[in-house]
Amino acid sequence: MQHYEKPLPLIDHDTRYFWKQCKQNKLMVQQCKDCKRHIFYPRNICPHCMSDEIEWVESSGKGKIYSYTVAHRAGGPGFQDNVPYIIALIELDEGVRMMSTIVNCDRSKLVCDMPVEVVFDPVTEDVTLPKFQPVV
Repeated sequence: MQHYEKPLPLIDHDTRYFWKQCKQNKLMVQQCKDCKRHIFYPRNICPHCMSDEIEWVESSGKGKIYSYTVAHRAGGPGFQDNVPYIIALIELDEGVRMMSTIVNCDRSKLVCDMPVEVVFDPVTEDVTLPKFQPVV
């Protein structure tokens, strides 16, 4: 595995399980046991009903591009070799939105509402990033 030069996510008490499951190629979101709504980003209180009865559930890993931008300038020194790259807000089938990178896609074919699916990129021994690609 090559040296990874981009920023890595902060793994804390609330996000540890999410990142552990990404290493297993599973995309997890939380779900409130009381109101049944899905939650992302990880937290310990439901933002919809304020319940603390939250559990982890596996996402289908499928969704659509809600919005996107193409970065033509590097977002820092580690991104220079990737310019231009696609940053997108993905609306998962579970109804939550997640910011990520679009990979394996011709930029000229990008459109909002394009169906996408998760792919996992093991960038370090400890961190595997969820990224998204068009559904073929």
